[in-house]
Amino acid sequence: MPKILAVAEQRDGALRNVSREVVAAARKVADALGGEVHALVLGPAGVGDGAGDLGRYGADKVWVGEDDAFGPQGEESVLRVIADLVAEQGYHSIFFPASAQGKELAPRLAARLDVPLATDATDLSVEDGELVVTRPVYAGKALARVVLEGTPRLVSLRPNVFLAEESARAGAVERVAVPEGVEPRVRLREVRAAAGAVLDVTEAPIVIGGGRGLRGPENWHLLEELRDAIGPGCALGASRAVVDAGWRPHGEQVGQTGKTIAPQLYIAVGISGAIQHLAGMRTAKTIVAINRDADAPIFKVADYGIVGDAFEIVPRLAAAIRELRAG
Repeated sequence: MPKILAVAEQRDGALRNVSREVVAAARKVADALGGEVHALVLGPAGVGDGAGDLGRYGADKVWVGEDDAFGPQGEESVLRVIADLVAEQGYHSIFFPASAQGKELAPRLAARLDVPLATDATDLSVEDGELVVTRPVYAGKALARVVLEGTPRLVSLRPNVFLAEESARAGAVERVAVPEGVEPRVRLREVRAAAGAVLDVTEAPIVIGGGRGLRGPENWHLLEELRDAIGPGCALGASRAVVDAGWRPHGEQVGQTGKTIAPQLYIAVGISGAIQHLAGMRTAKTIVAINRDADAPIFKVADYGIVGDAFEIVPRLAAAIRELRAG
């Protein structure tokens, strides 16, 4: 029976939503192969408290390791645990989130095991018993469908693309031993957190994205006022051009070289809709575009489009939302 290992990701001891997405994706592939899903949760003490919840999303078994050795500089310990599980369980495939952590772990594991890796997958299927991975190439201008030769097959999955659908399984929790004698190759000297409790665009149900149409960072207050009018759960994003110009931090960048989002509502303000940007937000449930150019590519993917001056439309939209909420 083929087994798939889904590597979960945690932050400050709590599982991130992308972990559920990876487990759910593994479940669909395992069902097509007639196999089972194992999830791996590694982190500080207490991280295993909610690990059994991954059974709701398709994990037959959840391996849990709790120790400071799996902290921010514990990649070597994590790799050792995964390599040991591969030797013991003989996994058919291993799925990672294509997050900052997953992008570091997956290539290193591929090199250690001398097996192929497909990164940033946007779709998975099983054809004639083979795992077929769909991933964007040429900055998202084309999609490649690849089959990996080697075992285990390593795949990193783009966040916010695979739905975290429930498919209840046992989710039996088993402990893994903390590897001994592993020295970190990188020493963490400092962690700089963003000022204030800023909601990450990948976690927000509503995102307002700004582009060069805002003309400069001094006009960003228009989006901030709209965000405040909408209320909690709304975050600000930005196009690559805006980030490259230094108007906004890289953590807000949405697109091929930024973050992939899948909010319930995405409002694109002054964004033309370059293909690299569309690659990061086209999975939003509802897309609203505000742009002066009626021929802007963003309107081809938008559910609702407003052709006009953002400097007039956004304040009126914010005022209307405040009035609606007040009533």
